[in-house]
Amino acid sequence: QRRRKTANELDGISDKPSDVLVVHYSCESFYDREDGRTPRVTSIAVRNYESGQTESYSIHKIAEQKGIEFTSIPEKYDELEKEMLSEFFSFMRQNQGLCWVHWNMRDINYGFAALEHRCRVLQGEPFVLPEGKKFDLARALVALYGVSYTGHPRLATLIEKNHIAHRDFLTGKEESDAFESQDYIKLHQSTLRKVHILANILGRAADGTLKTNAKWHERYGWHPNVLIELFREHWISGAISVVVVIGGLLRLFGVL
Repeated sequence: QRRRKTANELDGISDKPSDVLVVHYSCESFYDREDGRTPRVTSIAVRNYESGQTESYSIHKIAEQKGIEFTSIPEKYDELEKEMLSEFFSFMRQNQGLCWVHWNMRDINYGFAALEHRCRVLQGEPFVLPEGKKFDLARALVALYGVSYTGHPRLATLIEKNHIAHRDFLTGKEESDAFESQDYIKLHQSTLRKVHILANILGRAADGTLKTNAKWHERYGWHPNVLIELFREHWISGAISVVVVIGGLLRLFGVL
């Protein structure tokens, strides 16, 4: 049932691709934070699934608009991050009726809640997107293919298995290292690349061409109810299979 529900949601996304946005963001490392402060957000990208048109928000872009030297960015982090988040949430408010596809953006460590919290910490006013408008692609793939559909980290291994171009892609560790070295452009390029990759994976999952390690039983399970559900969904092929099996059994016992 969970698989069927997810498949139906993907069908809905495919039916109205212009109403779908793919979002991703980069931030400081959220591990080993001794001061307890939530990680700063450095860049956000939002891609229209149909057109590929991408809106991006980043600390270094705001700094450039304000005429602030990149070497001076650390001194003005709060001001720049607040303005970047305000621009992003303004865009979200204007597009709140669309479907926002994301990858594991689920909690205060990394997710919509983390973006909202950072905005509040900086005395800004975030827009809270309704849960019904969020679609977690990472969870959807587990529902479709089972927990062992690829290795860990799942996004990186899925990219490799499907031969998806990953130029500028940075892992979480590489992104945190780039932040520490103040390589903001590199961070921004990685965020842009990731929304492109997520849109690619979304399309392959929707049309059934995504390559995974999932075996049949991992996708559907062994419970008898699975056979019933599959028969309902594919009754013609199911009926033919039943006839073939019965015919084979009758021949085996010499009835035919």
